[in-house]
Amino acid sequence: MTNFRIEQDSMGQLKVPNTALYGAQTQRAVNNFPISGLTMPRSFIRALLKIKAAAAKANQELGAIAPDIADAIVAAIDKLLNDSQLMDHFPVDVYQTGSGTSTNMNANEVIAHIASNDSGLVIGPNDHVNYGQSSNDVIPSAIHVSAAIELSAELLPALNHLALTTDIKADAIDHHVKTGRTHLMDAMPVRMSQSLASWSSQIKQNIANLQALQPVIQTLAQGGTAVGTGINAHPQFAALFNQKLSEITGLKFTMSDNFFALIGSQDTAVALSGQLKTTAVSLMKIANDLRWMNSGPLSGLGEIALEALQPGSSIMPGKVNPVIPEATAMVAAQVIGNDAAITIGGQSGNFELNVMLPMIGHNLLSSINLVANSSVLLADKAIATFTVQSDNIKQALYKNPILVTALNPIIGYELAAKIAKLAYSQQRAIVDVALEHTDLSREQLEQLLDPAKLTYGGV
Repeated sequence: MTNFRIEQDSMGQLKVPNTALYGAQTQRAVNNFPISGLTMPRSFIRALLKIKAAAAKANQELGAIAPDIADAIVAAIDKLLNDSQLMDHFPVDVYQTGSGTSTNMNANEVIAHIASNDSGLVIGPNDHVNYGQSSNDVIPSAIHVSAAIELSAELLPALNHLALTTDIKADAIDHHVKTGRTHLMDAMPVRMSQSLASWSSQIKQNIANLQALQPVIQTLAQGGTAVGTGINAHPQFAALFNQKLSEITGLKFTMSDNFFALIGSQDTAVALSGQLKTTAVSLMKIANDLRWMNSGPLSGLGEIALEALQPGSSIMPGKVNPVIPEATAMVAAQVIGNDAAITIGGQSGNFELNVMLPMIGHNLLSSINLVANSSVLLADKAIATFTVQSDNIKQALYKNPILVTALNPIIGYELAAKIAKLAYSQQRAIVDVALEHTDLSREQLEQLLDPAKLTYGGV
């Protein structure tokens, strides 16, 4: 027995593994693009299958394909969506033809194969599964649909969890006052809750910005077919397709008012990627603050102690490192890199088609998943669980000469600067030095220089 069967497409015959559910066009892509070993993400393939199901339902209702053929296509897609080995059927490399035609035909061939075998009907990948469609509107739509689903189901819940966890922690440590820092140098005091509230505010702003993009990412190119004119698609297909897809996914999808723009460009993906980059920058800031605050435990700032999760060194016994913030920082770097590639990809819209679609889709979903997963870990294994090293904080806080800033309105900047420099050089508490160089009593100085009161501002 041979391990191969012969399949045929418009270019001729080709050997395909007997066990494969795909056909000749997929096999040509497998042969042509042995580049990275990376395939399109599972979330992208699932979105692509849902697009095919919505198309079949719309085409049936419009009388474009027979009901038994449409039913067989939908049944085959349901079978695939419930297949734990789904990705075995989608082996095409990310770095393929820029339109993603190979991935579109991969889906068409697999669906047609299963639908034909299970129904006994002759169902074609092009004439039936791909009816009224083109790779040029299917793949841009799949980028939007997969990103919209992941944004709604994974990323926004993860970011909301991070913001809520940070707010809860801020309330719990509100009574701790620490030395503020600008330029990494001692500055006026802040409550620890204020630092965390700052992080939470960053995340909430990112959430708001991502939510603002949801209606745009849920606007689709489907119906534009090859170049945006809608050739071979029923005039009512796009509207009905979006209705069916909305029912399948539970998200509200709408047709674009200009298919040419969504097929020829990827501006929406670039915008979403830019906001993911911004979110990654926020995560990097939070991760680095946590690492600095945790540094030590003896020779660093030592303001907090992160949860000990694993040994930190293969040679230094007892060493424990801030592994979650470090992982988060690497995620941020990767998301920034993904965005750079997506930006270049977005520039590759030549006339009526963007030709870097698979890479854009892959990187966009990678960024969404990386940010979502790291946000949950940062919340649960770093922010929620760190402990405050109150003795270390107090020791540094009351020696901080910058507290003298509160005396500026009373004694003037020049004298305040002199007192601060003396306190630095003599390593003494600012209240003691100020007592020697002003007419203020100790009681007055202690009130004016109370770090907790200074966190509320005012004069």
